[in-house]
Amino acid sequence: MVTIALDPTPYHSTHSLLEFPDVAARAGYDALQLTPHPDFGPFFRYPKADDALVRNLKKRAADAGVRIPAILPVQRLAWPDETRRRAAVRNFRRIIELAVQLEVPVINTEFSGRPDELQEDSEAAFYTTMEELLPIIEREGIRVNIDPHPDDFVEDGLDAWRVIRALNSDSIGFVYVASHTFHYGDRATSLIPELGARLGAVYAADTFDHNRSHGLRYITNPPGNAVRVHQHLRIGDGDVDWGELFGTLAASGYFERDDALVVSNVFGEDETADETSRFQLDRIRQLVDEARSAD
Repeated sequence: MVTIALDPTPYHSTHSLLEFPDVAARAGYDALQLTPHPDFGPFFRYPKADDALVRNLKKRAADAGVRIPAILPVQRLAWPDETRRRAAVRNFRRIIELAVQLEVPVINTEFSGRPDELQEDSEAAFYTTMEELLPIIEREGIRVNIDPHPDDFVEDGLDAWRVIRALNSDSIGFVYVASHTFHYGDRATSLIPELGARLGAVYAADTFDHNRSHGLRYITNPPGNAVRVHQHLRIGDGDVDWGELFGTLAASGYFERDDALVVSNVFGEDETADETSRFQLDRIRQLVDEARSAD
């Protein structure tokens, strides 16, 4: 059974953390992925949740009939500056504690290094971080999946998989973010089979291919800016080949796994968040059914 979870980021400015389970339920979801929020796990900072907040969140989720299969923190795990890297390790230890308290089995995250520093410095920082965190992750039975986010020290999907594979741990997997696919190298049909059981989560949002139109799909000024532009649009509003992506997922057996997770994470349409959330749920279900039928 594929779990389809809502990313509540569009509601961060209009709803409290404890309201997110009800928001997800009203949109038809029975699952919610927690994303960086000031009351829980802010970007790059120490988590702010205490035991009471965790208890209240678990109760609100149970009352709404909504599971929390994963949380998404973003910390500077591969930052080349040692002070910030050490802070990220401390913060992530607390995130693992919160996941255990919430009985959440999956943490989805990013490398969070720098492409404009020497890449080997960020890679070295990442492995130093994982030397500290991996024993805790494995002891607690948590699965951590990593997305090579645009503007990270590694952006190409295959190169990122090599970095993850080198850890030699089944506890560390890959997040395939559809709206990052063109930064990954547009290689879903070859990368997903390579990942196999280490594909831990898929995010469903659309984007334009920044390589098309002679690199002018987006225009930034001045020309040559070192930027990585992408969106998180409704499925169908960009250039992602959804039939190819979901067909590859089906052929790889992903949808038959008990832990298969697809997260709707549209960010660019907050003014239509309710409608968009419902649309995404229906479209993801349709894509899963079509891919299974064709497989």
